[in-house]
Amino acid sequence: MPELPEVETIRRDLASRIVKDKVTQVEIRDTKTVKNTAGSFRTLVVGKKVEDIDRKGKLLALELDSGQYILVHLKMTGQLIWKSKHKIVAGGHSFSDSACNFSERFTRLVLTFSSGGKLYFNDMRRFGYVKVVTKEEKEKVFANNFGPEPLTKEFTPEAFGKLFAKRTTNIKALLLNQKLIAGLGNIYVDETLFAAGIRPTRRANTITKPEIAKLYLEINRIIALAIKHRGTTFYSFVDCEGEKGSFVHLLKVYDRAGEKCAKCGGMVAKTRVAGRGTHYCPKCQK
Repeated sequence: MPELPEVETIRRDLASRIVKDKVTQVEIRDTKTVKNTAGSFRTLVVGKKVEDIDRKGKLLALELDSGQYILVHLKMTGQLIWKSKHKIVAGGHSFSDSACNFSERFTRLVLTFSSGGKLYFNDMRRFGYVKVVTKEEKEKVFANNFGPEPLTKEFTPEAFGKLFAKRTTNIKALLLNQKLIAGLGNIYVDETLFAAGIRPTRRANTITKPEIAKLYLEINRIIALAIKHRGTTFYSFVDCEGEKGSFVHLLKVYDRAGEKCAKCGGMVAKTRVAGRGTHYCPKCQK
């Protein structure tokens, strides 16, 4: 699943290409993906210019010159692909197709712009969605569905510390809860817990103050580093030359079950916590 670093990379890449560009055509290939009616979505989007692209957690919000927003959530397997002549910029769920000949098998929506470029929304499992909302609705979704986001002024040590005292859920489930902390997903939760030396099955109310302080620092450090390296699952294609999100080379435990721990030389293990495949070091994480 694309997480905060991947979605922020998508936001930045798309902003440099579609901001101030006008939507001239809408092709809806799967009505389940578009949460408005097909007719109203076309009416609300065609002829409108993209003024800016906002984001909260894993949710993108394309601001239109009408004052409304196109909300885009990639969920588990969503991809956004911008194609213009021979240039392709793509992000989201991992890509298996070549840069020049990406498959449209799972394309659910296509937006054509006045520049001639096209924005494809692909989604294999059809969990993602696109929806036009008012500014008030967008702000309500941001406020009600997402907690503070790492690297923002709202994500303070004090606010983070308050999440732990009375919660008996395991720490991994707490960190995955988007209403408590926006943008963290399976990859970066595993990585930050490893960096902080905390086992993912620990109950939140057993985490000590020094451990909380360490975890807070590691969340911000790792998210900033992942954004710098364009994330883990992210692919960017320019002139058919692929550039993969390079944070995959910096992963310490995620998807490394059976390999040696980078800290102690022990064996990285895999289990299931909070309903997700979870990677950790039994020796380093307590």
